[in-house]
Amino acid sequence: MVRTKRKTNYEKKLKKKVQTSGCAQGTVFGDLMEALENVTLPPAELRTSWLYRLTHKINMTPSLYLEAGAIHGCVLAKKDRPLVYMEDVGRHNAVDKIAGWMFKHKVGAADKIFYTTGRLTSEMVIKTVRMGIPILISRSGFTAWGVELARKANLTLIGRARGKRFIALSGADRIIFDQDLAYVEEESAKHRRKAAVHDE
Repeated sequence: MVRTKRKTNYEKKLKKKVQTSGCAQGTVFGDLMEALENVTLPPAELRTSWLYRLTHKINMTPSLYLEAGAIHGCVLAKKDRPLVYMEDVGRHNAVDKIAGWMFKHKVGAADKIFYTTGRLTSEMVIKTVRMGIPILISRSGFTAWGVELARKANLTLIGRARGKRFIALSGADRIIFDQDLAYVEEESAKHRRKAAVHDE
């Protein structure tokens, strides 16, 4: 048993069970919205020139994700510069590694961008918001609840970020379109994960 100074009514939280939208469904006890209501994300900006350069750099970085595909990768970035890259068989574990790295090195979240190779599920949104990071990007797709929570938390949520393309379903007011697409390359097939026949 772990005792903390902060009072928490665990019995009350255990009565409320929520099925989450991750792989094989997860279970979260307590009020998910309560965790988001007390967080105010900063008014950051995302320039499309940063987005295109960042995704290109990540695709050019040797990784188990590109070699095998059966693994998730997460990147913490500032503007178009990757700061740290973590991988794990579980997308949530990869996120937690980034959170631990930020805590250990006392790295602030207000001006950071979070990139993941996994789907933008409710859990991914909640973790990003609770870390205080205002922008979440993925090369994969969305879940409906992930989008709903992102909108409620005012998180900039970008999916399908590949080559010249991306889809923003939340927080688009942070995006500054400063990149001429004529100078952006489409994603090369050799930089897609090798285990995926069709990465859509």
